[in-house]
Amino acid sequence: MRFVALLLLFSTTPKVFAATVPEKPNVIIFFMDDMGYGDCRAYNPESKVALPNIERLCANGIRFTDAHSPSAVCAPSRYSVMTGNYPWRG
Repeated sequence: MRFVALLLLFSTTPKVFAATVPEKPNVIIFFMDDMGYGDCRAYNPESKVALPNIERLCANGIRFTDAHSPSAVCAPSRYSVMTGNYPWRG
């Protein structure tokens, strides 16, 4: 009888104590040089530039309409995103 009780205990233990790990969200950051807010049809339907893959991603995901850059040029902005530091600290 004790053997059966121990067998039941050990067979259910992983299920009882197994932690459910929440699924991490998929995040994609595009850094594009010299691209304005209205250059892509995802933000400006009258744009002359067609970016079908990015437009599809925008249609199926979340678009950010209020973003800020740590610097006015691309290299310090990339540095900030990769390190988490302000550009003037590098």
